[in-house]
Amino acid sequence: MDYKSFSAKELENLLRDEQKRFKKLVKEGRNVDMTRGRPSKEQLEIAMPMLKAAGTYNYSAETSDARNYGDLGGTKACKALFAELFGVKPEEVFVGDGSSLDLMYTLVHFAKQFGVLGAAPWNSLKKVKFICPAPGYDRHFSICQQFGIEMITVRMKEDGPDMDVIESLVREDDSIKGIWCVPKYSNPTGITFSDSVVERLATMKTAASDFRIFWDNAYMVHSLYDEDDKLKNIFDVARKAGTMNRIYSFASTSKITFAGSGISAIAASEENIKDIMGKMFFKCINANKVNQVMHVNFLKNADGVREVMKKHAAMLRPKFELFDKKFTEAFDGDEFVKWSKPRGGYFISVDVKSCAKRIVELAATAGVKFTAAGATFPYKLDDMDSNIRVAPSVPSLEEMEFAIDVMISAIRQARMEIVLAKTKS
Repeated sequence: MDYKSFSAKELENLLRDEQKRFKKLVKEGRNVDMTRGRPSKEQLEIAMPMLKAAGTYNYSAETSDARNYGDLGGTKACKALFAELFGVKPEEVFVGDGSSLDLMYTLVHFAKQFGVLGAAPWNSLKKVKFICPAPGYDRHFSICQQFGIEMITVRMKEDGPDMDVIESLVREDDSIKGIWCVPKYSNPTGITFSDSVVERLATMKTAASDFRIFWDNAYMVHSLYDEDDKLKNIFDVARKAGTMNRIYSFASTSKITFAGSGISAIAASEENIKDIMGKMFFKCINANKVNQVMHVNFLKNADGVREVMKKHAAMLRPKFELFDKKFTEAFDGDEFVKWSKPRGGYFISVDVKSCAKRIVELAATAGVKFTAAGATFPYKLDDMDSNIRVAPSVPSLEEMEFAIDVMISAIRQARMEIVLAKTKS
C-alpha cells in the first residue's frame, strides 16, 4: 500500500487500527525465537539411530583404533566421505570435531600467530584486512573483530559478491589477506554464487601472496527441493589456474546430524593441509574419532547424506513456503519490502527501507525475536537500516504463522510512522 497518498489524519487512523491488531497479537503472550539457524527438535531426532547403533560399529577398522590416540587429520573413511562432498581428494581433507566455526577461528589464529606457508605472521604487519560480503554471516565478522582485522564491506548481488569491486581491491592492496564467503544458499540471502563469481574468485590477481578465501560451504547439501542449486567446484577451477593454496573450504554435520556434536572438516591443497597439520600437532592429539566412525557408518557416503537431508527438507520446506505465501499476500508488488525466496539453507533475508531496527524492536514486544538489525553487516553497521535475518527452522508451523503476522504488522506500523513523520515535518 502506498501510504504517501493518504492525509496525515487518514494515516493516523490507519496506524491506530494496525496498533489495535498488533495489541491482540501481543496479548497472546507468545515467545518465538528466530534469532539463530538451529535445527528443530524434530530434525535432531533424524540422527538418533546413529547413537542407538553405536555399540555395533567396528572401531578398529582404521590404521589406528578409533578409540585410541592417532590419526590427527581424521579417520581414512571420514576423510573419504568429506572428500566426496567437497569434490577433492582425501589427502586434501582435515577432519575435526563438531564446529566448522572453530576451524575457521583456528586458521585465522594460526595465520596471525605463525603466518601461512612461510609468509610473515599477520601479527607482524601494520594492518590486516578482510573483505566481508554483506549481508553476511555475523560470526565471520566477529572473528575479524576478535583478532583486530579491519573489515571491508562489499555488497552482495544476486549472483554473489560484487566481483568488480573485489578484484580492484585485492589487486592493489597487499594488506587484504582474506575474504569470507558462504557460496551456497548464502547466510542470510539464500543465493548461490554463479559460475562466473566462483571462477573470478579462484583466478583473480591478488597483491598478497598469502591471500585466502575462507569458503564456508555450510549449506552444500541443504536444499529444500529435489532440484538442488548447482555450485561450481572452486577447487576444479583453482587446480587448473594453479591457485589451490588460495582456498580453505569448511563444512560440518551440525545441521545434518547433531548441532555442536557432529564433525567438521577443512578442504584445502595438500600443501595447506600439511601446514595446518603441522600447527595442529601442538594443539591436540586427535579429534573425536569414535564420533567419526559413528557418522560414517550412519551416513555412509554422499548419497547417504543427501537421503538424510531429504528428511530435513521435508520439515523445513513448509516453513519457508508459509513465509513466502503470507508475505506475497501482504506485500506483493510493494517496493518498500523485499524478501528472499531461497531454495535451500536456513535463512530468509528481508529488506525494508530505513526501519529494520524499529521492526525488530516492535516484534520483540510481541515475543518474536530476530537477530539484531545490523548484525548481518561488519561492525553491525547497516547504513541503510534495511536488513532483517529470519531463521524459521525452530518454530512450529503454527508458531511461524503467528511470528509472520507479527512481522507483517510491525512492518506496516514502522512504514506508517516514517510517512507520518515526513508528513508532519
